[in-house]
Amino acid sequence: MLWYQLAPEGVMSALGTNEQGLSSNEATTRQATAGENVISVRKTPAWLRFLKQFKDPMSVILLATAIVTGMLTVFGAHLLPDTLVILSVVVLNACVGYYLEGKAENAIEALKSMMVPECMVRRDGGLLRIPSKDLVPGDIVELEGGDKIPADVRFIRLHNAQVDESSLTGESVPVTKNTDLIEGENVVPGDQKNMGFSGTYLTQGTAKAVVVEIGDNTVFGQIAGMVKASAAHATPLQRKLGRFIKTLIIAIMSIGAVNFVSGIMLGYAISYSLLGAISLIVAAIPEMLPALVTAVLAKSSNAMAKQNAIVSNLPAAETLGATSVICSDKTGTLTENRMTVTNAFTAGQGFEVSGVGYDVTGHFSRDGARTDPDTNPSLRRLLEVGFFCNNAHLSDEGKSIGDPTEIALMIAGAKAHLNKDQVRRIEEIPFDSATKYMAVLADCNGERYIFVKGAPEIVLEMCSRTTDPQGNEQPLQSDEYVEAAKGFARQALRTLGFAFKRVAPDHADLLHQDLHDLSFAGLQGMIDPPKDSAIQAVANCKSAGIRTVMVTGDHPLTAQAVAKQLGIPAHRVLSGTELNEIDQRALQQEVEEVSVFARVAPEHKQQIAEALQANGHVVAMTGDGVNDAPALKQADIGVAMGREGTEVARQAADMVLADDNFATIVTAVEEGRHAWRNLQKAILYTLPTNAAQALLIMGAILMAAFVPIFGERFVLEPIQILWINLLDSLLLTLPLMMEPKERGLLSQPPRDAKANIIDLLFIQRVILIGTAISIPGFLVYHYFGSPAIVDGQVVDPLLLTQAQTAAFWAILFAHFGYVFSARSIHRSVFTFSPFSNRWLLAGVVASISIRLIPTFVPATSSWFKTEDFPIEWWPLILACFLPSLIAIEGDKYLRQKRSYNTAAIASAEQKA
Repeated sequence: MLWYQLAPEGVMSALGTNEQGLSSNEATTRQATAGENVISVRKTPAWLRFLKQFKDPMSVILLATAIVTGMLTVFGAHLLPDTLVILSVVVLNACVGYYLEGKAENAIEALKSMMVPECMVRRDGGLLRIPSKDLVPGDIVELEGGDKIPADVRFIRLHNAQVDESSLTGESVPVTKNTDLIEGENVVPGDQKNMGFSGTYLTQGTAKAVVVEIGDNTVFGQIAGMVKASAAHATPLQRKLGRFIKTLIIAIMSIGAVNFVSGIMLGYAISYSLLGAISLIVAAIPEMLPALVTAVLAKSSNAMAKQNAIVSNLPAAETLGATSVICSDKTGTLTENRMTVTNAFTAGQGFEVSGVGYDVTGHFSRDGARTDPDTNPSLRRLLEVGFFCNNAHLSDEGKSIGDPTEIALMIAGAKAHLNKDQVRRIEEIPFDSATKYMAVLADCNGERYIFVKGAPEIVLEMCSRTTDPQGNEQPLQSDEYVEAAKGFARQALRTLGFAFKRVAPDHADLLHQDLHDLSFAGLQGMIDPPKDSAIQAVANCKSAGIRTVMVTGDHPLTAQAVAKQLGIPAHRVLSGTELNEIDQRALQQEVEEVSVFARVAPEHKQQIAEALQANGHVVAMTGDGVNDAPALKQADIGVAMGREGTEVARQAADMVLADDNFATIVTAVEEGRHAWRNLQKAILYTLPTNAAQALLIMGAILMAAFVPIFGERFVLEPIQILWINLLDSLLLTLPLMMEPKERGLLSQPPRDAKANIIDLLFIQRVILIGTAISIPGFLVYHYFGSPAIVDGQVVDPLLLTQAQTAAFWAILFAHFGYVFSARSIHRSVFTFSPFSNRWLLAGVVASISIRLIPTFVPATSSWFKTEDFPIEWWPLILACFLPSLIAIEGDKYLRQKRSYNTAAIASAEQKA
């Protein structure tokens, strides 16, 4: 039911209760039907969640490969190292997936923990403290300042009650509640002023309310349901890798099958053909690719953590680099989350106030010229009224305690060097939502004053006078203040009016009837201002081709005003009420035109993310409240606030900002793009070199019918291929990820989310490098090994082993030639210093040193089936460094020349 539409009496009638509450028997009966007031959490058993990680194609094929290599090891094929490596990679990936899949359940557990444990409820005509889980619809609860609301309630009695709903709506100031019924079918929680929601709390006042919804039916419970419904979905990188791996596996298995059939057709034994096919598959499958991807992302995550962006979901480290839209909450992310007085108006003069948040070092200016309040009596008096008619406290460390509005007034006064010790408070009339003002009687150095602050229209009615710029009193002309207040409202400023009156030195009591014939001191306007860093970050996003969208629970005018200051297009604002009236198809059109959404409910944020994703965008969503959890789960990457955010949001997110700063996201975007570049380099190095080794085996089988030497042995033994794969991954591919960040990453648009890893460049590199590495291997093996075959018979087995060892070294140096060029996908290796990546140089040295072990420890040569060969073979082996380097550098040169010519033609056509 829409409880906010009913009067208190109607709500109690519908729930069969009254202000004296339910009886214990009735509550027990209702609980049997309604259940407990808890958010249900259905957990997937840990063992089942772990086993589910082994169902993806890469895990299946790696496990199958491990089984085959393990069986071959039993029969003496020496494939134990590769078997262990493959199994380790599969288990590592399963552990990562197991952790990530538990994040949604962790978010719901955090949400559940926000439920208040106990509350005061009327039962059997008396007031009792009971566990909140025992609440049922119809219970009457009583609350006072500081209490958390234990369930969704409809207020029936209130006294000066304000509720902090920031965790639910994102609104930066407490909401004044009332008991009036509200008309409308699609009123968002932020506008339901007569309702209280589970998990929010009273900041002041007292309240009596009837419980209308409990457990999963509360707004928090519905949010938990949306989080559960938003199943963990693959990031763009995971989707790309999934498609890539499936295609790769199909291709490798097909080639392996063709190789097996070809061997049999050429007359080889089944065992020889099978060993050749398995060796080809082992050579071609990038068993270390998952580990390399994890390493790239881990390195990027570590770099982001140093910039205050803590990644809890490794693929998110790269996802940010592909982000095309960032949907950001306003309060605390784009703004300071500190109400700040920015404007003042008194005696016909308008003033601007600098400084934000708890900064007390700001100054006052008029028309750009700095003004000292000590030389402007009317301005000083205005600040004094706001400073002394105030219950907030400002410590010497600059930390403030109290209502955000009063803190802002206190800070404004501190900027004029006001001090609480200057006055002694005698009496107070507290602020009340019914009267809309607060008043104090204070002694100021022996003179007594009444100070009043409140809604401008209310305070103006109490006044008959005002002051001129010199502080002299004169008759009040209220029109100029009314117009000034309207001007503040157009800027979305929260505006208060201030007044004062001097009274007799012996005036001791403060009554409402004393508040007349006052002097109006002026207006102060405040707002939660945008962070300077956020303004620059939004501009950086724009230059990087990333659109910033504000999604907030705050008022539309406030959102629009802040968006304009940030540089976010705000010509149109779409409210939550309007969102309720359009379907998903219409929303997909609106999200391309509208960049500011205000007064939104939790489901709206999720719908906005879905609409943007349906349009092909990669979406990052920021948030700090409970209401943000479903959207954080839905987005491609959820970003939570670490300092001011709720635990629910942090558990639902993929990344947590330790400094709650939007600018940190932009820094992380750059790191994400850097991660993608390094990942591209790793893939474009690993796959072509694997292809070269596969070509060596496949070519050896196909050429054996024509060249006798290839009928005796493969160019490389399986153990040698595995050795190359393992050491390449550790000593050459990993150092590629240590490449310095390329310049201009944020001046380029995000990459196309639909682009596949297997593109024309990838295919060309595989063919080019596969050929440039395999052909030298064939030639070296044939050149040095041919004398060992006479009339089709092996006359020198040692020479064949030496030729294999020489080919082994030749392929190693061919890899070195490629890895140096692979440091950049498009730039020539000759354009940057060879010493800028010392990790790669160390990897090359280590790779050579490890491969020399059989030379210095002869006993190990039998493990790897190698033999020392004559020193005069080395010049030809070392020359194998050049073909792969020349091939890639030539390809880069031709591509750059073609790109330059295309750009020149386009420029000429444009000028024409």
